Amino acid sequence: MLSYIVKLLKSLNANADPGDIAHAVSLGMLLGFMPKNNILWYILFIFFLFVRINKGAYFLMMLAAACIAPLLDPLFDTIGYTVLTVQPLKGLYSRLLDIPFVGFTKFNNTIVAGSLVFGLILYIPCYAAARIFIRQWRTVIAPVWMKYRFIKFLYTLPLISKIVRLMEEE
Repeated sequence: MLSYIVKLLKSLNANADPGDIAHAVSLGMLLGFMPKNNILWYILFIFFLFVRINKGAYFLMMLAAACIAPLLDPLFDTIGYTVLTVQPLKGLYSRLLDIPFVGFTKFNNTIVAGSLVFGLILYIPCYAAARIFIRQWRTVIAPVWMKYRFIKFLYTLPLISKIVRLMEEE
């Protein structure tokens, strides 16, 4: 876990492409919202590992979104029910369920469908917000951040100093 934090901090302060970090944040949010008890989640998880993104931001955002996902389950259930009861798509859904192993994706679960649709809807706004945050972090926040006494004190703490050493080694 510490290595992911170090990777994220290094990429925020380095010349890493902001798009890689923003995509990682958006994909982590998408997977963090989804329940982890279906094959669809594992397929997407493995696929996203092969995409060129910042893995530290990906895993940290997935963890953060997974922590708030239970609070959003009623919303996911409502969205999923709405999507799964669209009359023109009912035939498609029943044909998909007849295909072997497609049922293991649990796409017909209202929370799985709702969280996937919600994550897809939030993907672009999350990407844009992450890009704006990265630009602001690099130009405004980080230089001002380092001037505060409290931040200088934090650098003396053992855990923080270890993170800083790891960042300087790589």
